[in-house]
Amino acid sequence: MWKNTEEKFGLISKLFHWLSAITVFSMFGVGFWMVDLTYYSQWYKTAPHWHESVGVLLFIVTILRLIWRLISFQPKAIASHSLQVKQASKIAHIGLYLLLFVLMSSGFLMSSADGRSIEVFNWFSVGGLGDLLENQEDIAGLVHEYSAYILITLSLLHGAAAVKHHLIDKDETLSRMLK
Repeated sequence: MWKNTEEKFGLISKLFHWLSAITVFSMFGVGFWMVDLTYYSQWYKTAPHWHESVGVLLFIVTILRLIWRLISFQPKAIASHSLQVKQASKIAHIGLYLLLFVLMSSGFLMSSADGRSIEVFNWFSVGGLGDLLENQEDIAGLVHEYSAYILITLSLLHGAAAVKHHLIDKDETLSRMLK
């Protein structure tokens, strides 16, 4: 139940997956809304603080998720999937992880360019690296924005593929992450 089997993902993998998915889509929505806040908005300081805090926690969860992936048994690929589907799945998953790290790293570089630490819900601080390159905040901001759009697009394609496998192919792809 807790651990993965040859046929399906265990509860720990499912929790990591769905927590990450909900967080990524929520953070995208908040980030999209946040860029239009003005200095006079009551959310001007609060929204970025929460966004940065959740981003740091997502980074920690993603590291734990990768560790769990490395030390736990992974379900076998579904036998009916073609080699191309298996390869596309592997590439998409690697892409999702890479985009997560690009997104979180660029967010950190953008937020800490002035040398300030990121206060994670006032529980703990993550020290900033300061200004490592000229226009770091602007460059990191662009990387953050574009990687967010790419991550959301790939995540939507990932979800659409799972639904396609469930409804059209009638295989266990989606069920293994739900049941």
